Amino acid sequence: MSKIAIRAEKLTRDFGQIRAVDDLSFEIPAGIIFGFLGPNGSGKTTTIRLLLGLLDPARGRAEVLGFDTRTQADEIRERCGALLEHADLYERLSAEDNLELYGRIWRLSAADRKARTKELLRRLGLWERRGEKVAGWSRGMKQKLAVARSLLHRPSLVFLDEPTAGLDPMAAAALRDDLLSLAVREGVTIFLTTHNLTEAEKLCAQVGVIRAGRLLAVGRPDQLRTNAGGHQAVILGRGFDEQALSSLRERPEVVAATLQDGRLVVDLKKEVEIAPLIGLLVDSGAQVEEAHKGKASLEEVFRSLMEEEK
Repeated sequence: MSKIAIRAEKLTRDFGQIRAVDDLSFEIPAGIIFGFLGPNGSGKTTTIRLLLGLLDPARGRAEVLGFDTRTQADEIRERCGALLEHADLYERLSAEDNLELYGRIWRLSAADRKARTKELLRRLGLWERRGEKVAGWSRGMKQKLAVARSLLHRPSLVFLDEPTAGLDPMAAAALRDDLLSLAVREGVTIFLTTHNLTEAEKLCAQVGVIRAGRLLAVGRPDQLRTNAGGHQAVILGRGFDEQALSSLRERPEVVAATLQDGRLVVDLKKEVEIAPLIGLLVDSGAQVEEAHKGKASLEEVFRSLMEEEK
């Protein structure tokens, strides 16, 4: 039986008249990357602060690494790393000196500080630039250094609050690859907040979806797609006029048929053969060039959950 890294039970937090986190209950197994997905202002950062014991809940409780967030917050923070809204780097110092400083704060030995700094900076592709002042670095490089800082003391659990936000696509992709590699090599549990659904689908073994402080769904990405009934056919071609679309929509296995960016997307009630649908389109005068089946993406599931809560 796998260990539980985080357990929350009816976790709730108010700020005045605003309920920022509303009755959250979930469990996160140790050793996975967990994606916490939601739009800005949905309660993601507040949840992290509750789990780190930086805020007390109005009601409910949570355990992190077996420790109670209300009474054992110091023990939790000693065993966790965190990259929250700001990187909090000393930009007048070099990358190496930044990690040296934080290593001293964590009371690592001199030998351990030196070895750990070299290990992390090499893995993140920063070792050759270790002597440069951080002020001259790109945002992506600073984020990588901040990730290294959060892992310096070998934590069992790391909280990363939208680590790729504001990065260009290339820098974000590089950081995602680094996170996945580090998670495997370090064996840590990563609690990752993001509103980037592509990022979550690539990285996360489990995801939770939050909106306005309420947890809408939690599970593996493929479970969420299945639960949403996300069977689709994507058809490329020409001549998909309104008559062809109306004919498709009358079929009992079809939920919806829409044109999206030049593609015909057919939402299906269940896994079915699409040959009859292709034949129907051809009979109506459409020219079909390519067709494939699949499940709705995590982004489509997320969008559906957001629309259900409006």
